[in-house]
Amino acid sequence: MRLRILPLLVCFIGLAASVLLVRAAPVENVPVQPLRAQVKRIAEALSYIGAPLTQNEQVSLAKIQAGKDSDYGEALQALLDSRTLAEVHINPESRVKVATGSAKPTLVQNGWTIFLIRVHNEAGITAPLRINSPQNDPVYIRSKGQHAPDEKRITSTDIGDRWLTLQSFNKQPLSDKLSGLLLEYRIVGIYSRDAGQREAVLTFDAGQGTQDLGFRSSLPLLFTISAAVEVQLQVHDEDGSPTVAEFVITDAQGRVFPSRLKRLEPDFYFHDQIYRYDGESVSLPAGSYTFRITRGPEYLVETREVSIPHAKTHNLNFILRRWIKLADLGWISGDHHIHAAGCSHYDSPTQGVTPAAMMRHIMGEDLQVGCVLTWGPCWYFQKEFFEGRNHNLSTRSNVMRYDIEVSGFPSSHAGHLCLLRLSEDDYPQTSKIEEWPSWDLPVLKWGKEQGGVVGFSHSGWGLTVEDDELPSYQMPKFDGIGANEYIVDVTHDVVDFISAVDTPIIWELSVWYHTLNCGFDTRISGETDFPCIYGERVGLGRSYVKLPSKRKINFDNWVQGIKDGRSYVGDGKSHLYDFKVNGMGVGEKGRDGRASYLSLARGVPIVATVSAAALLSKQPLIDLRDRPLRSKPYWHVERARVGTSRKVPVELIVNGVVVDTQMIIADGDVSKLIFDYELSRSSWVALRIFATAHTNPIFIEVEGEPIRASKRSAQWCLEAVDVCWKSKVGRIRPAEQAAAKLAYDHARRRYMTVIDESFDDSSTR
Repeated sequence: MRLRILPLLVCFIGLAASVLLVRAAPVENVPVQPLRAQVKRIAEALSYIGAPLTQNEQVSLAKIQAGKDSDYGEALQALLDSRTLAEVHINPESRVKVATGSAKPTLVQNGWTIFLIRVHNEAGITAPLRINSPQNDPVYIRSKGQHAPDEKRITSTDIGDRWLTLQSFNKQPLSDKLSGLLLEYRIVGIYSRDAGQREAVLTFDAGQGTQDLGFRSSLPLLFTISAAVEVQLQVHDEDGSPTVAEFVITDAQGRVFPSRLKRLEPDFYFHDQIYRYDGESVSLPAGSYTFRITRGPEYLVETREVSIPHAKTHNLNFILRRWIKLADLGWISGDHHIHAAGCSHYDSPTQGVTPAAMMRHIMGEDLQVGCVLTWGPCWYFQKEFFEGRNHNLSTRSNVMRYDIEVSGFPSSHAGHLCLLRLSEDDYPQTSKIEEWPSWDLPVLKWGKEQGGVVGFSHSGWGLTVEDDELPSYQMPKFDGIGANEYIVDVTHDVVDFISAVDTPIIWELSVWYHTLNCGFDTRISGETDFPCIYGERVGLGRSYVKLPSKRKINFDNWVQGIKDGRSYVGDGKSHLYDFKVNGMGVGEKGRDGRASYLSLARGVPIVATVSAAALLSKQPLIDLRDRPLRSKPYWHVERARVGTSRKVPVELIVNGVVVDTQMIIADGDVSKLIFDYELSRSSWVALRIFATAHTNPIFIEVEGEPIRASKRSAQWCLEAVDVCWKSKVGRIRPAEQAAAKLAYDHARRRYMTVIDESFDDSSTR
C-alpha cells in the first residue's frame, strides 16, 4: 500500500512545484483603454513611493502606448515582467492560485524593495487582493504575561522566522480593491530585517473561500538579502558648529532611500527627505547614490554623488553653505501654523507624532520658531503637549511652542483661527470641542483676554475671485474656512493678523488691502499649514521678525513682533528687511506708542528704504513661473522672475497701488534700495516682491488724519458683511445668533462711517 501511495505523492509534489515555478503565459484579449489607465496609475504610484520607472522603461512604455492596440497587452506585460514578483490567477469560480514572476527575489536589509503583482482576474471580482506571509511581523507579545484573545503569543523561537514585513500600496492614485479588469497590476513592498538568504511563503486571497485547493495560492520564495551599511553622517554648519540637515537620497533608478512606503517618525512617509543630526546615521545597501543636502530656503543645495562600499560602517562629512543668514541681522524666521497630527498624511490622524519629531523638522528647515497647533481631529491626544510656554525641547536658537488652531470646532465655518501665546487652551466652561462658540468673535476675544496673539488661518479659502487685480473688487462668496468673518471681526479690534503664503495670493491679500484702506491696521503673517495645505516641509511660508537680541530667541518678543508688524512674510527665497519710512522701522513705536505709525506734516515727502535680496537659479523654471496664481506653490520667487533674466521687481505699495518699482538681481546679493514719494493724504505704505515676499505696512498719518484711502474699498467691505452674514448665519447656533447679529450690525455701522470719511477714488479706478 505504501509503495502505491509514494509514487502518487511524488507526482503530486512535482506537479505542484511545476505550477509554482513556471511563469504564467501572457494574459490575452485585455481591453486596452482601461488597461492603459490602470498602468498610468501604477506608474504614478511607483513614482510617489520612490520606485519610479527607469528612463529606459519610460521610453519603452511610451513606444508601447504609441503602438498598435493589438500588440499593447502582450508588450506591456513583457515590459513589466522584470518587476513582477508573482502572477496571481483568479479563475471564473474566484479561486486564487499563484505562480512565480520574473523579478529577481532580492531584498536589502533595513530597506524596502518594491515589486509588482500581476493579477489575471477571470472572475472579474472587485474585492481587495490580500497578501500575507507566515514570516510577516505582526503585532505580538514577547512576554510571558497575558495577551488579548485575538493576539498570538510569539515565543523566542518564533521571532527568528518573523524577518519580513509586507505592505500593499493601496492609496491614491490606486484603490484598495481590484478593479474587475481582466488584467491589472498591484504594488507590494517587502522590508527585510535580516541579511543573507531567507525563505518566505507569500499567500494570496481575495476573501474567504477564494483560496485555491492544493496550496496553489501560496508561493515559497528564497530571497537573497544584501546587508545594509550603517552610514554615519557628520553634519556641520558653515561656521563649523554641528547641526541638522535635510537629506534626499536616491539611486541611479531614482528610487528614494530609505523607502517612503512605511516610514515611521521622525521620518514622514510623504516626504522624499529625511532629517539627520550630526552624528546620526542612515542604513543603506552598498552602491551608488545621489545625496541632495540642504537646510531650509536660506541654504544652498549641494548635490553629491556618493559610493557606499561593502562595509559594516561608512562615514560621510557634510558642510552646509548659506546664501544669506537673516538671524545674524536680527531677523528671526518662524512658521506659526504647523501640525503634529490630524491630516490624512498620518496613519493615525487622531494622534499623530511626538514633539521630538516636530522639533527635528523645525530645526531641519532652519526655523527659529515653530508653532505646533493642536486642532479638532487630534485635540484630545495632542493637547497633552500644551503647556502655555515653550516646549522643553526648545533651545537658545530654536523655539517650539504648542498652541491652538480653532479648526474642526463649531466656529470653523466662519474661518479657522490661530491662537498663539495662550496660557489656557480650554474655552471657559467647556469640556469638549462641541461646546465651544459657533462663531469666531467670542473665541478671538477670549484669546486676547489671556494675552494671546490671534488671527485667521489660510486666509484665501472662501474668498475666491476670478481676476488677478489686487485688490480685487469682485465679491467672493465668503463660503470657506479662511479670513471670512475677518471682515466683521476686524471692526471690533480683536484681530492681530491674517495669514498668507499658503493660499492664492490675490484671494488672501485683497481682503487685507481693503481693510487697510479703511484704516484698520491688522498685520500679515506667513504660514505653511503643514501638512494639510503644504506637506512638502515646514516653513514653506514663514515670517521674519526683527528681535532686539540675536543671542537668544524669545518667543514672547517674536510673537509680539507678529502683532506689531515688526516683520515681513514670504517663501524664504526672497527678503525685504530693515524696511523704513523717513527713518522709522516697520514695527517700531511712534511718539504715541503705536507700532508702525508715523505722523507727518502735509507736504513732507517720504523716503522708503529697504535691504532686498533674492535667489533664483540661472535657468528659469518655466512651468512654475507660468502657472496660474491659484495653482501651487502660491508664493514662490520663480513667479517674480522677469522674462528669462534673474531680475525681480521690488514694488512700493501705497494704499494697495504700485507707485514705484526697482529691479534687483536675484543672485543672492543684498541691494540697498531707496524710494522717494510724495503723499497727498494719510496712507499705508509697504513693499513687496510679487509673489514671493511682502512687508508689513507703515501707517502714515498726515496732520493727524486717520487713513481713509478708498471709498470704493469701504463700500466693498460694507457689502461683504452682508454676504458673509448670509453665508454663515445658518451654522451659528440659534442661542448665539442675537449676539452675532449685533456684532455684524456694528461692523456695518463702522464701514458706513468710513465710507462717509473716505477719499472718493471711484473715478480713478
